Formats: sequence, C-alpha cells, structure tokens
Amino acid sequence: MNEEKKDSAIKILWGWAKPYHGKFIASIILAILGVVCHMIPYFCAVDIATKIISKEKTLSSYLTVCIVVFLSYLGKVAFDNISTAISHTATYYTLRDLRENSIRKLAKVPMGTIINTPSGQYKNTIVDRVEGMEPTFAHVIPQMTANILVPIFIIVYLIILDWRMALLSIVTLIIGLVVMSLGMRSYPVKWEGAVQAGKNMTDAIVEYIGGIEVVKAFSQSAGSYKKYSNAVKYNGNYYVDWMRDNQKTMSAYNGILPSVLICILPFGFLFWMFGSLDMTTFIAIIIFSLGLISPIMSAFTFTDDLAILQTNVEEINDLLNSKELNHKEEYVKFEDDYIKLQDVSFSYEEDKEILHEINLKIKPETMTAFVGPSGSGKSTIAKLIAGYFDVTSGNISLGGHKLKDIPLSQLSDKISYVSQDNYLFNRSIRENIRMGNPAATDEEVEIAAKNSGCDSFIRNLDNGYDTVVGSGGSHLSGGERQRIAIARAMLKNAPIVILDEATAYIDAENEVLVQKAISALTASKTLIVIAHRLSTIVGADKIVVINRGTIEAEGTHKELLANCSLYKNMWEKHIGVKDQE
Repeated sequence: MNEEKKDSAIKILWGWAKPYHGKFIASIILAILGVVCHMIPYFCAVDIATKIISKEKTLSSYLTVCIVVFLSYLGKVAFDNISTAISHTATYYTLRDLRENSIRKLAKVPMGTIINTPSGQYKNTIVDRVEGMEPTFAHVIPQMTANILVPIFIIVYLIILDWRMALLSIVTLIIGLVVMSLGMRSYPVKWEGAVQAGKNMTDAIVEYIGGIEVVKAFSQSAGSYKKYSNAVKYNGNYYVDWMRDNQKTMSAYNGILPSVLICILPFGFLFWMFGSLDMTTFIAIIIFSLGLISPIMSAFTFTDDLAILQTNVEEINDLLNSKELNHKEEYVKFEDDYIKLQDVSFSYEEDKEILHEINLKIKPETMTAFVGPSGSGKSTIAKLIAGYFDVTSGNISLGGHKLKDIPLSQLSDKISYVSQDNYLFNRSIRENIRMGNPAATDEEVEIAAKNSGCDSFIRNLDNGYDTVVGSGGSHLSGGERQRIAIARAMLKNAPIVILDEATAYIDAENEVLVQKAISALTASKTLIVIAHRLSTIVGADKIVVINRGTIEAEGTHKELLANCSLYKNMWEKHIGVKDQE
C-alpha cells in the first residue's frame, strides 16, 4: 500500500503565507538588488587593481570608482533594510494568522482530543513552534535567496574568466559541504529527540506547578520534584551531548570552507608563469573567489532553522489538520428546543464504548436531571448534547435538526454549559461574568451576579467587581468561582442550560440561594441538571437514572422511588448523609 506523499515543509510554509506572497516576493526582489550592490565593489576592486598594474595615476579615475563603491554600499544597506522590514512585516502577520487559526481550530476539535493532550503541548505548538517559524519566514526566504545567488553569479563569472580557476575555487567548498553533510545526517533525528525532551520537561513543569498544593499537603515534594528535576536535567544534558558530538564536524567545516586560496594561489601562479593566465585575470579571480565564501557561510547560518523546520511545520500542521467535530456551516431554523437522542452510542477510544444505545427525549422548558453512580456516563451524555463530541453511532437532534447539521457557533448560542470545574480567566470579576454576553452592560452583569448569589461577596472584596481573580480564579474559593461561572452562564441567556454538578463546591447555605436563582432564571428554559445531591432535583420534571452507560429508568422522583431500586438506594444513602450533617 503506497503511503500518501507528504508536502515539503517549505511548500506548507509558503501555503501558510499565501495572503502575503506579494510582500515576500517584493522582499526577495529587494534582497537581490542588495546582492547586485554587494557585487559592484568586487568589480571596482578589480578595476582599481588593473589601473595600478597599468600604472594609472589619474586621481579622477580612482575617485570615480570610489564614488561608485560608496553608492553601491548605500544601495546595499537601503535594499537590505527595506527587504528585511517588508519580510518581517509579512512574517509577523503570518505568525499572527497561524496562532489565530490554531485557536479557532481548537474550538472545532472534540473535547476528548483536547483533554487527552497535555496542556504544555498546546503551549509548545502555538507559542514555541510558531515562534520558531520567525527566522525562516523573515530571514531565510529573502536573505538565503540572495546568499545563494551571489556564489552562483560569482562561479558563472569565474567560468567566463577561466574555467580551470573556477573549478579550483570550489574545491574547498565541495570538501566543506561533504564534511557538513556527514555531520548533518543525524540532525533531524537529534532535533526530534530535542523536541521530545522539551515536551517532557514542559509537561513535568506544568504537572508539578499544577499539583503543588497536593505536593505540599502530603509532603511529597521530594518525589514530585525528582520527576521535574530529572526532566530538566535530561533536557540540558541532551543539548550538551548533542553539541559535543557536532563540535569536530563544525570545527572542520569552519576551517575548510574559507580556505579557498589554498587552491587558487599555487595553481594560479603556475598558470601565470607558463603564460596561460594573465595577471589581471588572476587578480580578478583572487578577489572574486574571496567573495565566494562569505555569502555561502551566511547561507549556512540558516541550516539549523532549515533542519528543524520539518519538525516544527509537521507539529503545527498536525494541529491545523486535527479531526474536527462534524458540523455543517449553514445556519438552520429551529422548530423548538426539543432534544432527542436516538440509539446513541459513544466511545472515547475505539475499543472502549462508554454509552450504549441511549434513547431519550427532553421536552422544551422542562427540567431533566441525570443521576447515577460515578462513571456511569451522565456527564458524557450532557457533553454530547452540548456538541463537545460527535456520537460514535446514532443521532442527537435539537429543534428538529441533527446536531451535525447545526453550525458549532449556532449550537453554542443555544446552550449554556456550567460544570463543577469552570475556568475563570485572569481578569476582573466583571469581565469574567461578561464573557457570557460581551454586549452586556455593567448593570446587567451585576443583576446576573445578584441572581446567582455572588453579589454580596463580590462587593466585600477590596476592588469589588474590578477585582482580578488570578490565573484560573486562584484568588477565590471554589464556591465563589462556581457562582461566578453560574452568573456568566445566566447572563448568556441561552434557551438550554446544562448544569453539570454546578453546585458541587457551594456550601449548604449558599446552595439554597443558588438553587432559587437557578429556578428563577431558568423558568422558561430547558434545564438539564447533573447532581449527586439528589435533594436538589426532586422537583425535576424527569429524572433519568444512568448506570454503566445505559438508561436504567426514568420518571419523577416519586415514580423512581417506587419503581427503581438503584434510585431508591441512592436516595436513602443521600438522606442518611444529610441526616448526619
């Protein structure tokens, strides 16, 4: 079976920069003009040497050549700087687009893919790998193009002057390139190992910092720190060992490549002595051969960038080509907010099915509660309804349309999802609540906060609604974060609200207040609740008992107490705990 041919890194890179091709082409043209200006002084040097040999003593002739050299220098500086400015402008626009496209892509990727990917990896890809494109975009395209054209031009000119000397001028170049290629054979493998070492180190750092509270609470600092420290040491030692291995090759390359005169001078003198090479041509060849190596060595300063390019591009491209949720783009017109699950099965992994042929109907403007043992599939059903995953088989419909026929943005507008682990951004409380509706006024934000039971504690903070909550809401308690998340969802005012154990971190006193707020704010909405505290859902229109990925029973609280032993057992245990409290 033939493997699908992959596009080269340069081709993919050029495709990403498509909107800015004009700028990059202009940058290359200006860089070439800079090369032309760079070559002029060599011709001027030959002209001056010829005048000296012919004993020319007219000052004006030398002065003219010097003026041309000066003007060519100004031209080179001007063309190079303008070329660099244009290429950098196009580069930063391209990098911006790459990051924006990556973030937009994540919004379309199944939640399971994101959850199963270490958080440090996305940071590496979107920040570090994209940033690693900057030298290639901004410098390699214009400058390497120019640096390759210079030696080609010189070699062609040397062939015109004397083909024998032209061949001699590239002897050390060929030897140097052979040495370089031998040293670079393992570079892609080494770089891939370096990338993996960096990923492991980032993941270890993120894990250590994320779990620092547990580490301190259980005195596990020694063991936890060891994993972090081992990853950091391995990353550092990897680069040291890699550079040590390359040192001999790089030293040989840097010594051989510039020694072009080793071949030029002795053979040139022999040809001159036997009359097959005149002195003027000999001097021209010496001058131009010296100009041959500098641009080649400049071009090879980008070899590191080119060698790591494939790894970086593949990683970014894998993210941009990740499998998306299967949704159409054309907006639909909803008949109502009726939710229907028909023979729905789902698996996070191909060989492990979580849900088995779920059939369920949720009427508009009703409260439906999912209950069941931990790991039974309650949250998975809720996330499937919210469009976080695509079903493995079967169908989910909303308002007369299959979920896959509803654009993700339109589905998001329809549903507010509040879980027990809602994330708060490192912004003010006001801004965090307003994310539910960016167009909301300050007054509307505060009304939502009051209705969600968090207005009083917010006003007791030093800066009130302008208090910055810290990364992930770290400056607030779990219950406070949860109430703010509920306020945010309520401000969104979506017709369908999913509360996935949304009161898990809220104390009993505030739970009553939040439950009243939820009841008032969802009076005319479709409400789906997942809760371990069964006393909070006894008034639900329908309670669905989930067990081992299937629906065991459904009905009202009274009906289930009479007909479902699992629910009755859960209720008795819940009441027992409340009595103890």
